[in-house]
Parts: sequence; C-alpha cells; structure tokens
Amino acid sequence: MADELVTTTGIARHGATRLPSVDVDSFNIELKDDDGFLGDRASKGAFRRILDGLRKPLRGNGDDPFGKKASENLAKSALDEALMGDDVAAAALVHGAIEEFAQELAFVTRRFLKSKAWADTERIVVGGGFRQSRVGELAIARTDIILKSEDFKIDLVPIRFDPDDAGLIGCLHLAPSWIFEAHDSIVAVDIGGTNIRCGVVETRWKKAKDLSKAAVWKSELWRHADDEPTREGAVKRLVKMLKDLITAADAEGLKLAPFIGISCPGVIDADGSIEKGAQNLPGNWESSKFNLPASLVEAIPTIGDHDTAVLMHNDGVVQGLSEVPFMQDVDRWGVLTIGTGLGNARFTNRKKEKNGKGEKKGKE
Repeated sequence: MADELVTTTGIARHGATRLPSVDVDSFNIELKDDDGFLGDRASKGAFRRILDGLRKPLRGNGDDPFGKKASENLAKSALDEALMGDDVAAAALVHGAIEEFAQELAFVTRRFLKSKAWADTERIVVGGGFRQSRVGELAIARTDIILKSEDFKIDLVPIRFDPDDAGLIGCLHLAPSWIFEAHDSIVAVDIGGTNIRCGVVETRWKKAKDLSKAAVWKSELWRHADDEPTREGAVKRLVKMLKDLITAADAEGLKLAPFIGISCPGVIDADGSIEKGAQNLPGNWESSKFNLPASLVEAIPTIGDHDTAVLMHNDGVVQGLSEVPFMQDVDRWGVLTIGTGLGNARFTNRKKEKNGKGEKKGKE
C-alpha cells in the first residue's frame, strides 16, 4: 500500500520549477543585444535617463520646468503631480518620457514573447517599484496599446497588489496547501538591492481558498543600502526582524505556520545557494559557503511547536505568484518587474486533477 502513495504536496526545493499552482517555465532570463542586456532598456533607471535626455536641451535656455534638480532625484510623487498640474511644459515632458519608455518596454516585451520560453504567453502582469506611480501605470497602459496595435494577442496589466505587498503575498504560493488547514499566516521575506522587507501574511484561506483575499498583516522595512552592512550583518538584522514579527504575531493570537518564504534576486539553486544575479546585495551572496535558508533555520529552528521550513525563490517569480488567483482564465502568463533591473518569469497554470468522484482536487 505504501508503494502506491505519491506525495506531490510536500515542501518544494528552493528555486523549484514545479510549485503547487504553477510550473515555472523560466525566470531571470537575460536577453542581450549589441548594446548589452535588454532589461536595462526598460528599468527605472532607463526612464530617468529618457526624462533627462528630454530635459537636456531645455536647460541651456533656462526653460526646464524641473529646474536644476537631477532627474534621478525627482520623486515619483513629483512626476505624478507634474502630469496633473497646471505647468503644461512639465506635463508635456513627463508624457514624452512615458511615450518613449513605453516604446522601449514594448521592444523588450516583444523579444520576450518571441523567445521559446515565452511562447504562447497570453497575459503579462507588470510589477516592481515603477508600477507604484501614475507614471508607471500610464507607461504600462501605453505599452499594452502599442503591442495590441501590432496584433500581439496579449494583455499587459499592472500587478493588482501593491508591489511591496506582492513580494510577500507571493510567498504563500510557495507553500503546500496543507499548511493553510491549521495555520492562518506565514512569515515572508522580500530581499532587494536597496531594501529588505519582512512581513506576516494572513492567508484568509477560509474566505478564499485561492488566496485572493490574502493580505500583509504587519511588515518591517530596512533600507540596507543606506547602512552598507556586511553580509553577516545583513543576516543578523534580518533574523531580528523575523523574530520581532513572530513575537508580534504570537501576541496577536495569529496561528503562524512554521514556514518562511523568501523572495530573493538571482538564480536560486535547489540547495538554497544563489548561482548568479545577487550582485546588488550586501556582501557576496553567491559564495558557495553562504546559504541563507540554512542560516535562517539555524537562527530560527522552530516556529510555535514545529520545526521551521524555509523556501526561497527568485524575486520576480514570487512577485508574479501573487497573481495566481487572478490568472485562472488563461493557461500561460508572465510577469515583468520594473525596478533596478527588469525581473521576469513565465508560468503555466497546473491542471487540477480529478478524484474518483469527478471532483477537482489539489490546491485551489
């Protein structure tokens, strides 16, 4: 009898291509042309460079509506205000930058869609920090129009959750569904080149078993780029943030699962090491002697009465996973995250098997 049992709902390996709800067809693809990585043409920095290029001829005449402030230092809120303000020249500059950036994003998206790994993609969600602004939303909408005008059968849409929350909520989809039967929340970590964010994510599984109602209950943000810590110092601070959140969740009466989901830049190997792509993190995270999941298990061996399980995946993948509940009307879909670089992942929804009674089983 035991030989007949096949377990498909256990804890997956780090960076797994098969997850409870989706197969990860590809992630962290680095497309190149003669000028370098294509992702550099559609990053937050690229938008600022485009804006700066439009401002340059105006500076000599003293006609720049943004004055002497460097483009890279203009807050997203300031650009959003310029779009809707009374200064027509400022609005025109920002609109011009949006149009030019949308053309670049459309070019890069075309290249992804023409790659083998992204064949037959039906929808792309766009996340990352750039999406957290009206400027970003307009750029995404304009790119969608450009692609549709070229007969690409694709929808390009902004990610639904706030990108800061999406990187934490997506960690729920790394966990096997049986975890949600007895627990109402998990601890999640979203590591970036500038910030490390930790949070307690409520599953709200009883309200929606597809996790569409999930929400971040409490989170902490550390801007590590300002402190320039060592790798060991960064891990120590991360552990403290996690322990504080676990204590807070316990005090609130939340039933925290013994599971920590981690979203991290780079190519994540099955043993939890980072093969490449972590160059913006503090210290050398790609060292064969460093393993973040193992470090966290050692520092936090138990949560509640159970041994701690840790699962880490690429940050683009995890942010995309937050969209799983809303992608059930398509089979193949992708995510682009516009930040310091251009994160990317392509997914295929897993078909739900039927049991002997003709009912669907597996994670909903």
